[in-house]
Amino acid sequence: MTAHSIRDAALYHFARDGYEGASLRAIADEVGIKKPSIYAHFSGKEDLFMRTLEYAFDEVRRHTLEYFRDQNHLPLEERLRGLLTWFEQEYQAHASARLMLRNCYYPPPDLYSQVMDLVYPFLDGMERALSRLLQRAIREEDVPPLPAEQAAIAFMTFLDGITVEIIYGSSRRYKRRLDAAWPVFWYGVRSLNEVARSAVPEGD
Repeated sequence: MTAHSIRDAALYHFARDGYEGASLRAIADEVGIKKPSIYAHFSGKEDLFMRTLEYAFDEVRRHTLEYFRDQNHLPLEERLRGLLTWFEQEYQAHASARLMLRNCYYPPPDLYSQVMDLVYPFLDGMERALSRLLQRAIREEDVPPLPAEQAAIAFMTFLDGITVEIIYGSSRRYKRRLDAAWPVFWYGVRSLNEVARSAVPEGD
């Protein structure tokens, strides 16, 4: 149980102060143990950070799946548009989302490779899940036929482009970008099939 308590305290401190700024002593004080007691469960700060970050990725993945399950009754556009609003709220409400997102953008330099080993599978998994979601929407005629994988990658690119406002800007700036860019993005997604057909040379 203490290992979980240490991880939960570390989640808050790493999300707030970053890897370099977080203090093992402060984490131990919050749990109500001596600093050396941390080493009974974790080999050091790096181990604690990486295991906490892995937990954060798992939490965000679980919450995202729960979001899509709960919104399954909505049209695809509303689910995807709603995901972007939900994600900003998730960042504000949960340390796991803050820790995950901040380390996607600026991981500790000394732990870059280890962090990217968590980031890339997470992003690739999101793309695959979105591609399956789009394929199902096409079968159900919720959206016109389109290249699902390309649309999924485009959505992830769109998400990446506006989430910088969550970290560096504000909720107001994030919402402003989202409201302005979403109609353009969705129009482009719905036009993908037409664009793909027009790119095929005549006679092929």
